[in-house]
Amino acid sequence: MLDNAKPGCMPPRPVRMGGMPLLGILLGACGALTADAAETFDVGRASDGTRIDAVLVEGASDDAPLVVLVGGLAGDGDDSAAVRAAVERFDALRLSKRGVNLIAIPLANPGGAPLAFPPSGQAYRENAEAHTLWRFIGAQGPDLVLIADGDDTFGLGDALASEPVALVGRIPSRRWSSADELAALDASNVPRSEAGRELERRRARTPRELALELTEHYGLDFDRPWYIEALALRAQLALGRVELVRGLAEPYVSGERDSLERPSALAMAGHLIFGDLARATGDARYVALVRKVADLGFDDRGAMRESMPYHGEYSDSVFMGTVSLAQAGALTGERRYFDMAVRHLEFMQRLVLRSDGLYRHQPAADAAWGRGNGFAALGLALLLSELPTDHPKYDFVLDSYRSHMAALLPHQNRDGLWRNVIDVPGAYPELTGTAMIGFAMQRGLTNGWLDNERAYRLAVERAWDAVNARTGPGGTFIDVCESTARIESLQGYLEREAILGPDPRAGAMALLFATELMRN
Repeated sequence: MLDNAKPGCMPPRPVRMGGMPLLGILLGACGALTADAAETFDVGRASDGTRIDAVLVEGASDDAPLVVLVGGLAGDGDDSAAVRAAVERFDALRLSKRGVNLIAIPLANPGGAPLAFPPSGQAYRENAEAHTLWRFIGAQGPDLVLIADGDDTFGLGDALASEPVALVGRIPSRRWSSADELAALDASNVPRSEAGRELERRRARTPRELALELTEHYGLDFDRPWYIEALALRAQLALGRVELVRGLAEPYVSGERDSLERPSALAMAGHLIFGDLARATGDARYVALVRKVADLGFDDRGAMRESMPYHGEYSDSVFMGTVSLAQAGALTGERRYFDMAVRHLEFMQRLVLRSDGLYRHQPAADAAWGRGNGFAALGLALLLSELPTDHPKYDFVLDSYRSHMAALLPHQNRDGLWRNVIDVPGAYPELTGTAMIGFAMQRGLTNGWLDNERAYRLAVERAWDAVNARTGPGGTFIDVCESTARIESLQGYLEREAILGPDPRAGAMALLFATELMRN
C-alpha cells in the first residue's frame, strides 16, 4: 500500500497533525467537524494530572505555514486569556483570510510548575510540563513559535533557536502580544523552519526506505536471543538478507549456544526468527528450535499444560506465549500446537482481558498499557495468520482479534498515535504500541479480517505517518516507553519514562510495521 508511492491521502506538506490533509482528518476521523472548525485536543498532562489542551484552527491551505502560539507558561494569567481571545478572533476570520495554520496552547503550565528548556529529568515522570511542551512542539515541526510570556524568563525561545527540538530541528520564535499579528502572518513572512524541513524529509520516506535506514542500526546481532532482536532480524529477512540472519542464528542451530539457556517469555518469543528462517531456507534444523519452545506447553505425557510458562500474568504473553506454538503448528502440521496456542490465549484472556475489549497489563492494576495492548494485538494477528480456518477455535480467535481492533480504534489520538495508557486523555503518545497496533491492523486489512475497511485503512495511514515522522536519523525516536514490569497503580504506568533517542524496542517495532507495509 505505501511502499513504492507516497500515501495518496497525504500531500507533500500537510499540516503536521498526523501527516494527513487537515480536511481529511477532520471529516474522516472526527466525522461531525466542519472543515474550518476550531478543534480542541489534549497534548499532555501536568505534574498534578491536569490535562494540557491545544486548539487547532485551520488555515487557508494545508501547505500554509504552521504556527504554534504558547501562553500560560507561568500559570493561568492574563497571557492565557489573551491567547484564548486571539484564537477566537482568528477562528472568526474567513478561511481564505487565514494565512497560517494555528495551534494554540493557552495554558501550557496549569499549576505554575518550575520550567526550564531544554527540559531535564525523565519525561514525563519529572518536569512533565516542560517535557510535554518541548516534545509536542518538536513533533509538530512548526515554522514559528509565538510566546505570550513577557520576556520568556524560562528560556523557551532561546532553546528553540539553539537546540534541535525533540531531536527534530531548530524552530524560530518571538514574543507575541497582539491578536492582529496572527492575521498578518502568511508564507511571505513565515519561512519553513529547520524542524519543518526535517519532518518533510521524514514523511517522504516509503516503508522500504525507513526499513533500510533502521537496519543500519538494528537487526545486526543476536547475542541475546530475545523478541526484540528477533523482530529486527525478521526485517532483515524481509529485505532479502537471508545469509546475514543465518550467520547470526548459526550458534544456536549448531548447538554452540543454547537458545533457552536463560528461559523466559522474552527468549521464547525470540524463537520466531527460527520459524522465519525455516520458511526462507527449508532447513529442518530451524523447525527443531521452534519445537523446542512449543513443546514447553506439554507435560511429559504429552498432555497440554494449563498455559505456556513464564507468562508472569502479563498481556505481553498473548504474543510471547503463542507465536512459537502457532509457527510450530504451521511448520509441522500438528494440530496439537494450534490447540495449545488457543488454550494459552484463553488462559491469558481470563487474566487480562477487560470488559471494554482492551487488555490490562497484568491483574495487579487495571491500566491498559499501550505496549501491553500492542503485544496483545501482535499476538492475535500472528496467531490468526497461522491458524487453519477449519480449526474449531478459528472463529473465536478471529472474534478476539476483531474485538480488540474495534476497542483500540477510537483511542487513536489526534496525531495518529495510541497513548502509553490507551484510554487516559493526556497520557503521552507512545511509538512502540502505535507501531504494533498499526502492524496488526494492516495484517487484518491484507487478509480481509476487518469490517469497516475505510476506517482501519485511515488509522493505519495515520499511524504510519506518526511513526515515520517520529523516527529520526541514527535510529532515534520520540517517546518510547521504557521497559515495564509489574506496577500496581495507574499512576505508575502514566509515569513510565518516555525515551527520546535510540532504542532497540522502538527500532524493532518500527521495522515490524514498515516491513508489513512493504508487503502491500
